[in-house]
Amino acid sequence: MRTWVLPAEIDTDQLAPGHAMKHGGLEVVARHCLEAVRPGFARGVRTGDVVVAGANFGIGSSREQAAGVLVHLGVAAVIAPSFSGLYFRNAFNVGLLLLTCPRAGEIADGAALSFDARAGRITLADGRALATEPIPGFLLDRIEAGGLLPELKKRFSSSRPENP
Repeated sequence: MRTWVLPAEIDTDQLAPGHAMKHGGLEVVARHCLEAVRPGFARGVRTGDVVVAGANFGIGSSREQAAGVLVHLGVAAVIAPSFSGLYFRNAFNVGLLLLTCPRAGEIADGAALSFDARAGRITLADGRALATEPIPGFLLDRIEAGGLLPELKKRFSSSRPENP
C-alpha cells in the first residue's frame, strides 16, 4: 500500500476531468484522474493504495464519477481533514471509504500505514496513531458491500421468498 499526498481543495474536475467525461465511461475518465495536480497518478496507483489530502477534498460539482474513478483505480480510502458534503455522500454510495482525520497533514507521501475504520484509527509505520472521526455503522456496512447498489441488491435478494 502506498500513500499519495495531495493538496487541499481537490475538486471534482481534477478527479474526473470534464474533457474525459465526454469520451466514455469510468475506464476512460480514470486515465485522466488527478492529471492536473499529480501527473502519473492514474498510471501509478495500485489496488489498496490510499489518497491523503488537505481540507475540502471533493469540492465542486456533484458528479458521482469523481468518487467512482478512485474506486475504479483500486484506492482503498481517502484520508483528509474534511470533505465536501456531496462528495462524502457520493463516495460512500459508490463504495469509497473516506476517513476524516484532522491530523492527515502528518502523513508523508509514500508512507506505509494501516487503518481500522471501525475503530477510528490510522497507524503509521513509526507506530504513531491518528484518530479519525467516527463513521456510522450503516455506512461502513455499505463500504463492505461495495456501495449502495450492491448493498440494496443483497438486501432485496435475501428478503425475497425462495419460491413464491
